[in-house]
Amino acid sequence: MLVRRLHGHLQRAQPLVGLVTGRSADGSANVGAAFRKGFNETGYVEGQNVVVEYHWLAGQYDRVPALMADLVRRHVAVIVTPSIATVALAAKAATATIPIAFGIGKDPVQFGLVANLARPGGNITGANFFATEVAAKRLRLLHDLIPNAVRISVLENPASVSNTESTLREVQEAAPALGRKYRDSERYDDR
Repeated sequence: MLVRRLHGHLQRAQPLVGLVTGRSADGSANVGAAFRKGFNETGYVEGQNVVVEYHWLAGQYDRVPALMADLVRRHVAVIVTPSIATVALAAKAATATIPIAFGIGKDPVQFGLVANLARPGGNITGANFFATEVAAKRLRLLHDLIPNAVRISVLENPASVSNTESTLREVQEAAPALGRKYRDSERYDDR
């Protein structure tokens, strides 16, 4: 879907596309494969009529501002961020002219990526998977499956501060409706 939206921006001879994801290369093999498949379906073949430069951050988000500045300086045709909102926000902060396509699991309006879902505005568009909005549903499902559970833990990626905060907020708000108390417990960072 994102590749179809990019089609109009890939008009030069061999446009350069910057794909930036927060994951590692090993953990993102499916992202690269899906991206290439989408390009092929729209007539673009990597190395023949489009060049894709993959940037696997592997959780090293401190690299994002410099990476975005480099992509802008090199006049990429489009920046693709199929992962975390903070990467898409960094791309948006870096350029108001280069098209940006994102894929995130939260409300892009809430995080200031787009003006609204129907008309994103500016140079940015994307897909929203509303993953964080289902945190309360997951808690409800766990409660239904294991009604006598005393403690349920929530595991989140500490490098994705906005995802973690919104997920924990939803769980905290949902717990009382299930007759449960929310307690912020210890947080671990294994880096």
